[in-house]
Amino acid sequence: MMQNEFQLHHNVSELMKLFSLQESTGPQANEFVEKLAKSIGASVQSQQSVPAAKRKLAESAPDRKAFVDKYDELHTKNVREINPLICLLAKISENDQTRLFLQTNTTDRAEAGGYASATVSTADDSAGGASAAGAEVQTLSSAELTKLRQSVQRQLESGLHVSSEVLQRLTEPRQQAVNPNIPVEPEWYRRPNLSMDFHVPDSHRASRVKRIGSFAVNVQERLIMEDFLYCMEGIPGQYIVPEEKNASTGRWRFSVDDSLDLSMKALIKKMLPLCEDFAIVAAFRQEKSAYAWGMVNHALCAAMRELMKGHLLQVCQLEEQLLTGELTLHKLWSQVQSTAASLQLLASIATLVTKGQCKGGAVLSILHEQTIESVGNPRKQEVCYYLTQAACIPYFELLEKWIYKGIISDPYYEFAVEEDESVQREKLQQDYNDAYWDQRYTIRQDRLPVFLEKVADKLLSTGKYLNVIRQCGCDVNCPAAGQIVYTMKEREYAEQIETAYNFASKMLLDLLMREKDLMGRLRSVKHYFLLDQADFMEQFLDIADAELEQNVYDVNPTRLESLLELSLRTSISNIDPYKDELRVELLPFDLVSMLFKVITIETKLEEVYKKEKEDLRGLTGIEAFSFDYCVEWPVSLILSRKVLTNYQLLFRHLFYAKHVERRLSSGIMEYKRGVLRLPFHALRHRMLHFVQNLQYYMMLEVIEPSWQELSSKMQQVTNVDDVLKLHNEFLSSCLKDCMLTDPELLDVGHKMLVQCVRFSNFLQVVTDERGDAGKMLRRFDSKFSNLLLALLNKITNTASYHLNLRNLVYRLDFNGFYTEKLEHLTAEKSMRSERDSSGI
Repeated sequence: MMQNEFQLHHNVSELMKLFSLQESTGPQANEFVEKLAKSIGASVQSQQSVPAAKRKLAESAPDRKAFVDKYDELHTKNVREINPLICLLAKISENDQTRLFLQTNTTDRAEAGGYASATVSTADDSAGGASAAGAEVQTLSSAELTKLRQSVQRQLESGLHVSSEVLQRLTEPRQQAVNPNIPVEPEWYRRPNLSMDFHVPDSHRASRVKRIGSFAVNVQERLIMEDFLYCMEGIPGQYIVPEEKNASTGRWRFSVDDSLDLSMKALIKKMLPLCEDFAIVAAFRQEKSAYAWGMVNHALCAAMRELMKGHLLQVCQLEEQLLTGELTLHKLWSQVQSTAASLQLLASIATLVTKGQCKGGAVLSILHEQTIESVGNPRKQEVCYYLTQAACIPYFELLEKWIYKGIISDPYYEFAVEEDESVQREKLQQDYNDAYWDQRYTIRQDRLPVFLEKVADKLLSTGKYLNVIRQCGCDVNCPAAGQIVYTMKEREYAEQIETAYNFASKMLLDLLMREKDLMGRLRSVKHYFLLDQADFMEQFLDIADAELEQNVYDVNPTRLESLLELSLRTSISNIDPYKDELRVELLPFDLVSMLFKVITIETKLEEVYKKEKEDLRGLTGIEAFSFDYCVEWPVSLILSRKVLTNYQLLFRHLFYAKHVERRLSSGIMEYKRGVLRLPFHALRHRMLHFVQNLQYYMMLEVIEPSWQELSSKMQQVTNVDDVLKLHNEFLSSCLKDCMLTDPELLDVGHKMLVQCVRFSNFLQVVTDERGDAGKMLRRFDSKFSNLLLALLNKITNTASYHLNLRNLVYRLDFNGFYTEKLEHLTAEKSMRSERDSSGI
């Protein structure tokens, strides 16, 4: 979806203010907007490889190990944003100019707030004494902390906007969504004695046994082997006792009887990591089998249990050999080697999953990476492949339901696509955003397996398309539906998802284009909002002019609805099948205020502006008049409230210009031709020339070519996302070239139109050209000429605008009259600046 240009302008302006740059608007700001618009969507990772960026930052970090540990921790948690961030920070560190600017700006802002040298000391600081560098630590009092908090709040209010939702996510711990359908685990489920994770009661620790060194060597060997076999099953022995468990690694620390023969003791210590690995896997299975950890972890635990059967079977075989006297310690060491590598692999996977608190797609990412890394080790790859394939089964069942049916059934919140049920489709006609299409279903990167990253967008779109079709009451049966099985060849996933995507996109596109007649709807909107067939508008203004000239308080909306219906049914618009969807709306603000409301959406000024009461006393029906349009699902995906608001901005601009043209060319003006002198009508014709050329430019040089381009491209679209993109590009292009995305250009143009209305009102009441009338004429002429020069100068100096806008300059200044004036003004400014710089 194309970035909203209003928001781009606002963000650039706020950033420039935040960094104390002199101009927050004007050519420099427009340059930044252009660069930012071009860079949206560009991958930072393409500029520099992640390992190189990580190595560069680690080398310059104060604590290299802490940096690497934090990166590994975030990477293990499947935080996919960490790699682009690392690359961006590495690029900043390479650019001395950028780094120096950020450092200087930060220092200046800190000094301005009075916190340049303040450091908060903690209990650890005071306990540790002076720092290594011997720097003095300044402790902040509670009053200073309050002042610091207030300063941070002011910075948030004056700097780049952070929405209340984002701020809440940053300041409050994230709470896991609670699914009431997940059963509560009963108390008896916690069975420490059956966990195979060395449950050591205090009575066992306190028990006294005869020291093993008091026995003969052959007896020592038998007793220590018997204890080791117990430990291989997670049961503490008498001479090999687990002392404590490391909280971070999950590994047990064992103590072996000191009196044991030294050679036996050394060999036993070599074998003890096998018991540690077994305990880690056993604890993992016990913990991750709980309901809350999801079906992927359940499947992984089940697969580990199958692999552990071989280990337990080997323990039984070794015990039989021990009982028959065929087992020695060296034979035991030799035979456990076959399962030690597998147990070590299982333990490492369990440690990674536990450390990252992973579930769903994050678990599959770890398993897939382990499978890829094991290439060249057939036994290890076989185990990893088996685990990954087993763990993928429940995840792929969710995936199949999504891409073949458009259904999400995710009770444990582990699927990559998340549904936000609070975003309802009914709000498409109420809220100024694309929340339903953009936020109803979203990709959770932390739940997306790495082997599906390349097809994430199509995966999301496929289910969204099918979900819309289902909500329209249509059956969804994908003919290419098939079972998805894990494989190391990512191309196979891409092919299956691509097939489902093509089916879903074609089905939804056919539904919109044929059954719902999307292009017919768009043409209808163009007729009314963009005044494509404006014969009805002439009739409407003729019969509703008296009503619209009143204050907005006095205008009767019901009467306007009736007059509009009469105008539609007595014009060519009567053949439009969607004419009944058109509505009259009286907005409580004029065009400039409406534009400001749009620009401040999702910014810190939005709530402030909402609270301000609109002053409607000076607002006329003409200034408040607008159209609204009723659309039903699923057409409301395309014609959402956000889109209709953009159409309203264009309509109000065109409508007010047409109203000004009617005022300047009305019959009473022609009657005044014989009463007033030529200078009055010369100014009127200059104003009329401006208004007519402005309308011609907007209608025939901006809107119509853009519409023809949209119509031709819409015949080639293959999915709804392309439809949304093309339609938004059409609107953005029209808004930009009609000067509605730049508040300064709109303000100057609107003031010129207002000046034209005031002059027409003046001509209607003036009866004598002598005295004050002549002064007023010169005042109107000077004001209009200055505004026109300002408009032409602004357009000429704005390099970011399309060449179409230059065509307006050529039309308004067709004989070069204003160009000479602009050159004269530029020369005067240059001379004045030279005199100031020379001190004359």
